[in-house]
Amino acid sequence: MTAHWYALHVKPHNERYVHHRLSSPENLASLFRVEAESVSIESFFPAVRVKPANPRASKIRPYFPGYLFVHADLEILGGSAFNWIPGVHGLVRYGDEPAVVPDSLIHDLKDRMAQLDAAGVLRVDKFKPGETVRITGGPFTGYEAIFDARLPGKDRVQVLLAFLSSHPQRVQLAADDLEKVKKP
Repeated sequence: MTAHWYALHVKPHNERYVHHRLSSPENLASLFRVEAESVSIESFFPAVRVKPANPRASKIRPYFPGYLFVHADLEILGGSAFNWIPGVHGLVRYGDEPAVVPDSLIHDLKDRMAQLDAAGVLRVDKFKPGETVRITGGPFTGYEAIFDARLPGKDRVQVLLAFLSSHPQRVQLAADDLEKVKKP
């Protein structure tokens, strides 16, 4: 009987709901139809505090949208036990076997979440697609570009930059290396 960490694939926007259900001993007993004392599951929902452009939008965003992590003993629960939880697609698998996530990766991820939490609120949607921006850091410092997209799950963005030719090229940068170009 050995518990391991697993990645749990959840339905869109259900990360917080599933995490809450798996964090409550009373919920565990009803979800797995066993006595609460016999089930030991730890749920880890990596999330960051953000300041969204829309003040009514959620101020907590998943670090890995559509996923959270569970620490459980599948020999006791069974490999398909998580498939029946509302809002869950199931465990991430390689072939027929659930993929084990190394403890060291979870530890590093928890450290990273603590660092992000200590740094404060992240700005989300600071730029809009098509907006002119100036690059303030890295090898393209000083160039103007067109904001293209925020890259999912990272604090990185993609811009369209015309250099060495008149055809814009996609370039990925840290979001902190951009500033809006003020219109006269």
